[in-house]
Amino acid sequence: MTQRFRDGPTSAPPARTALLLVNLGTPEAATPRAVRRWLGEFLHDYRVVDLTRWLWCPLLHGVILPLRARKVAKNYASIWTAKGSPLLVLSQELAAAMQAELPEFEVALAMRYGQPSVSAVLRGLQAKGVERVLVLPLYPQYSATTVAAVHDAVMAELMQWRRLPELRLINDYHRDEAWLDALEASVENCWDLHGRGDKLLISFHGLPQRFVRAGDPYAQQCEAGARALAARLKLDDNQWQLTYQSRFGREPWLGPATEQTLTTLATAGVKTVDLICPGFAVDCLETLEENAIRNAGLFKQAGGSELRYIPALNAQPGHVAALTALARRHAQGWPH
Repeated sequence: MTQRFRDGPTSAPPARTALLLVNLGTPEAATPRAVRRWLGEFLHDYRVVDLTRWLWCPLLHGVILPLRARKVAKNYASIWTAKGSPLLVLSQELAAAMQAELPEFEVALAMRYGQPSVSAVLRGLQAKGVERVLVLPLYPQYSATTVAAVHDAVMAELMQWRRLPELRLINDYHRDEAWLDALEASVENCWDLHGRGDKLLISFHGLPQRFVRAGDPYAQQCEAGARALAARLKLDDNQWQLTYQSRFGREPWLGPATEQTLTTLATAGVKTVDLICPGFAVDCLETLEENAIRNAGLFKQAGGSELRYIPALNAQPGHVAALTALARRHAQGWPH
């Protein structure tokens, strides 16, 4: 279901322009059954895994999901909150904060996989009389596996409509100055509180190398954004490093891998590492469990003293301001 995040006078006319925020999605519960259902939808998307369906579907449903669902459910259980999945809760908080700053928009939140679905949210906006939709996938860097998958879901729903809304789609914001301002402030706040670590790792979700060879700009955008952040922080090349995490499957992925890098650093005598994940708008399984828990433990086992995870921007004021300004720029020329 869609949710209106702004409480205003009942006499105010409804917003005719919607800002649709879309994040990846999350299981509805930290149980093997819920995780299996969600992973099945996620990994069945051809944008995510582009293997031939007759080969991939039996492998997915017959081998991967039965083996992975229980393990992944335990990972989710380690970060689950009283309010539910961190990704959903924090995305809702971000949407609410943006609605408070964007009275001219109807701000709605959807998940690409799971609930609330893109289709259901768009239909809710249609019922409210929305005439224009600006889609903002909550991924700073473009990849066909994420942003294009969001566009696919939007188009698949709109193909069924007789009367289409005016539509605009935002592809990326990896070099947006206000977004970089928010990242810079987040790192500096961490250093003010805890001191500066020996190394700053800038970790992004991984991607198969062949996707990049096929023309996906993701790796280029990750590097550009990471270098821009390091330059703002006035770091030398030996004080920071870009890495990729969350590898899945056996084929070559982008590197270097975050796990291997942490082990190498600890073995080389590096004691403290600060780690930030600019590819995630809000905290989720990959940041809270994979990095803040699992990779932090791996680093200590290899001889390091402390891995300090710097939280995602979430609903921090600087993040809200950056995305609010981004939405207004992309909506220029539309009547409100």
